[in-house]
Amino acid sequence: MTSNRVWTLRALADLIGAELQGDESCEIAGLNTLQSAGSGELAFLANSAYQKHLQITSATAVILKPDMASAFSGNKLLLDNPYLGYAKLTSLFDPAPVAEQGVHPTAFVDPTAELGSGVSVGPNASVGADVILADDVVVGAGCVIGDNTSIGRGSRLHANVSVYHGVTVGADTTLHSGSVIGADGFGFAPGAEGWVKIHQLGGVTIGDRVEVGACTTIDRGALDDTVIADGVIIDNLVQVAHNVKIGENTAIAGCTGIAGSATIGRNCTIGGASCIKGHLTIVDGVNISATSFVNKSILEPGSFSSGTVATATKTWRKNAVRFGQLDQMAGRLTALEKVFASHNEDKQ
Repeated sequence: MTSNRVWTLRALADLIGAELQGDESCEIAGLNTLQSAGSGELAFLANSAYQKHLQITSATAVILKPDMASAFSGNKLLLDNPYLGYAKLTSLFDPAPVAEQGVHPTAFVDPTAELGSGVSVGPNASVGADVILADDVVVGAGCVIGDNTSIGRGSRLHANVSVYHGVTVGADTTLHSGSVIGADGFGFAPGAEGWVKIHQLGGVTIGDRVEVGACTTIDRGALDDTVIADGVIIDNLVQVAHNVKIGENTAIAGCTGIAGSATIGRNCTIGGASCIKGHLTIVDGVNISATSFVNKSILEPGSFSSGTVATATKTWRKNAVRFGQLDQMAGRLTALEKVFASHNEDKQ
């Protein structure tokens, strides 16, 4: 990955707080993997499985842990967490185009909307009544922002994001293409003539530094708001139902579904394709493995898993039959335990 900006190795070391060993004046114009890096590029080693590539890399410099310094003879930045150092540097070399400030001629902005300085509104975007776009907000092509919505400073909506009415988005938050914020929650009451829609009267509140992946949906609340706290990161194709509350710095991987009124604590991780039942609580510091089904509250921190791993179909079929026999087997085991206990009492 390259950009037009060139940095000296000394400047990069200072930025991430790394110890520099080698030519501090050498120039870095991009980042790359150990395998693919060439002259003028900086690589990193965060996983020991890739150590074998150190001896053959063509990178101008490498970010390493201090205890790996002797394994590479070239220019190096020594850091306890090379992956974090790499992450911090990616913003310097991001090739994404910079949005042009101002309102595109094909965009619609309601006269009552308030736009801060440096705002960009892209082609065919629509900004509704009484919307507030703070300084440096970017609204991509084809986005729709409903009435009475507020977008915080420096936040970015990529192309074709839909933000309904009455939504609050904090500062430095990113909404990726196709995401839908504030659609109606799935609320219906059964009646004699069919389902009666429960109109969703709440909104959505999203904090600062939140990332929402492509085609993810966050539904508005039935009465109170659905709340996504500061620092939350949500992958693509995630469903967040009405009145869900997600605590600070929690990470949710793709294809996860979270049912209504679930409360998830701070600093949690939720693996991909997990399902979380509604109206339960997950406390701070919980790690949920991929494809887990959480059907009851988790009230202590730690790692939790469910589901079965893939195996040969022939073996899976045998295990599936045995799974259906577990209740019968448990009954027989209990009966055997009683017989065994009775036998021991007779011996005594």
